[in-house]
Amino acid sequence: MMLNHVQHTMTRTALHLSLLVFFLTTFFLNPGSTQAIGDFDETLDFEDFSQLVQNGEADVLRGVYVEDVLELAVVQQPVDRPYYVSNHHSEATQFGLASQYGNIGLLAHNTLSGRFFSELAMGQEVRLLSGDGRVDYFVVKQILRFQALEPESISSSFRNLDRNEILSAGEMFNRAYVGEHRLVFQTCIEADRNPSWGRLFVIAMPKG
Repeated sequence: MMLNHVQHTMTRTALHLSLLVFFLTTFFLNPGSTQAIGDFDETLDFEDFSQLVQNGEADVLRGVYVEDVLELAVVQQPVDRPYYVSNHHSEATQFGLASQYGNIGLLAHNTLSGRFFSELAMGQEVRLLSGDGRVDYFVVKQILRFQALEPESISSSFRNLDRNEILSAGEMFNRAYVGEHRLVFQTCIEADRNPSWGRLFVIAMPKG
């Protein structure tokens, strides 16, 4: 029985890693499409933003707000589309795989809402808004930047731009998503005319 459990755990981990490697190298190249919650044409204060994204659903993430930086509606990945990332302005997508590790991942194309992720700074307060109006507070604690050594390859390794080390896709995922409860903003870094040249992870921890 114990052996079967170990084999099941190893199989699940391998599947997660395969999904992760494919996802990290392709999801920004293949935007999907669903109905948008809304494109915000003007800057909203938090109360107005809160009213706009609420839908009454408890425990469903509906919005993320950082004063003077971003105000994004949040959509979930469809169950049958684990690589989906919204291609709408003013939306981020909740990363299903991160949820399986007990954490929150928010994904966006760097040509759309992801462009705001690079404006996040250490110490900034982040507010997550659920559908029933509950607000959870986080603080930006870490910013990670990586270069994809083979941007088009599913077997690419990644160079840490802030220290001298090379990581596999799985090691990079663990660095960003595994550990104490956290919120992670993820987008691509564009350089050398390549929109998926690198990866940006902004990590925020619960406030207080």
